[in-house]
Amino acid sequence: MSPTIRFVRLPQIDPGLIQAHMSDPRVAEHMPLLTGAWDADTVAQFVATKEACWQRDGLGHWAILADGDYVGWGGFQKEGEDWDFGLVLHPDRFGLGLRIARQALEIARDDPRIPYVTFLLPPSRKNLGALRRMGADYIGDTSYGPETFRKYRLDTA
Repeated sequence: MSPTIRFVRLPQIDPGLIQAHMSDPRVAEHMPLLTGAWDADTVAQFVATKEACWQRDGLGHWAILADGDYVGWGGFQKEGEDWDFGLVLHPDRFGLGLRIARQALEIARDDPRIPYVTFLLPPSRKNLGALRRMGADYIGDTSYGPETFRKYRLDTA
């Protein structure tokens, strides 16, 4: 039976769970901008930054629960004119990614401010079939800080 997926705000999650998640080296493999160790201060700053997006844009990143258990975080962040969608799951829950993404994208489809979403993927991500099945189109490479990412776009209208 598939777990029930819920989105809640990050401050509702035990900071120790976020710290353990973001300290897992398997997570860092696909997050080239993730540098340094995560401690309580790093988690607090991360949560505050993501909450500021909610205050500024009325939308942001959630903590993701599967049957009540924290499995990762993800959501939407305004990047210039784009609404970028990101998803960072605990490695033991990678298999929920497509289902969670589809559920989140339904929220974007219901939001008139979001005619499309973008996805920035590091070159280390090789399995891109799910993006194609959702209908996302590759639109080119882009730099974010010192790293290059592959940028995809999915119309939500």
